[in-house]
Amino acid sequence: MDMPTEVQHQAMGYDRAATMFSPEGHLLQVEYAEKTVRLGSSSIGIVCSDGVLVAADRRVRDILIYPESANKVYEIDEHIVSTAAGILADARILVENAQVLAQQNRVTFNSPIEPISVIKMICDKKQMATQYGGLRPYGVAFLVGGVNKGKAQLYTSDVTGNFFQYKANAIGDYDEQIKEMLRKEYNENLTIEEGIEFALKIFKKILGKNFNVERFDIGYIKKSNEKLVRMHGNSLKKYVK
Repeated sequence: MDMPTEVQHQAMGYDRAATMFSPEGHLLQVEYAEKTVRLGSSSIGIVCSDGVLVAADRRVRDILIYPESANKVYEIDEHIVSTAAGILADARILVENAQVLAQQNRVTFNSPIEPISVIKMICDKKQMATQYGGLRPYGVAFLVGGVNKGKAQLYTSDVTGNFFQYKANAIGDYDEQIKEMLRKEYNENLTIEEGIEFALKIFKKILGKNFNVERFDIGYIKKSNEKLVRMHGNSLKKYVK
């Protein structure tokens, strides 16, 4: 009886190192890391007419945990916000590196760092972890949003170290279903307020009876002041219809 291709590759050891290509040209450890990202809780990023926002599902199930300690919206700098899906311990390290880079830019050049510089640094570290022996890929995907020179920007990075700029995107579980809704209903004229309603409406459709506004973190940056604002818990109830 013939074995499935993936089982054959495992038996032959092609998945034992992130640097070893399978005969079909796959890096199996990288593909496993991508599966890990899809096991993480969902996050949505949306570029709005007056800024950019990210909405993240904390998916905290243990009532003994303080919800605030499970925050999934990260401040890279006051004008740059990020969220992640996958292994959040990996995300924490990359976020801390990005925060240091942002402060070094302010000290060296006396100006705020551009969002694209942050996502490039994150992706450089991710790509290195797919190229050298003794490392495993970072099992995390990022949404990075920010305002630069009056323009709202949103970037997404995958586990391989690739990144693209988006108008709206989703990472984590249900990402394909969420992206399909974004493709159908996203409007570039959405305001931040409307964007929050839109993101929560999508989560409500996806999660169904499991939807609870208490489980979400939202961070947004407006073009008018370029300062991160966080929202969670009861402050989000007015946006749920």
